[in-house]
Amino acid sequence: MENPKDLKYTKDHEWVRVEGNKAVIGVTDVAQSLMGDVVFVELPEIDAEFAAGEAAANIESVKAVSEVFAPVGGKIAEVNTALEDTPELINKDAFGEGWIFTVEISDSAELDNLLTVEEYGKLLVEGE
Repeated sequence: MENPKDLKYTKDHEWVRVEGNKAVIGVTDVAQSLMGDVVFVELPEIDAEFAAGEAAANIESVKAVSEVFAPVGGKIAEVNTALEDTPELINKDAFGEGWIFTVEISDSAELDNLLTVEEYGKLLVEGE
């Protein structure tokens, strides 16, 4: 699967879709593929505040438990409660129905620290 060009990315394989003052966050197709079958997602609490780079959620797969980091700081505005009953949405549609949470962005300048699709692609090629 190709990485959507309209998203921003992190070195930890999260994606970010900016919608006004909110950021929708999920894990990339590469990340879900490496994790294997997702069996449980621990979502953050609504209104919880996280700094950029802080662990905000956990994804449990048949292989391991992986942390999902907040790519930008802010307050959790929404969580994808569908993942409570169907965590495999992350495997089936990582860039769509498998989104994990949204953050009200506290400092939009932090978006400049994220990777473009080209930069993320280069990261994958380099194998980091």
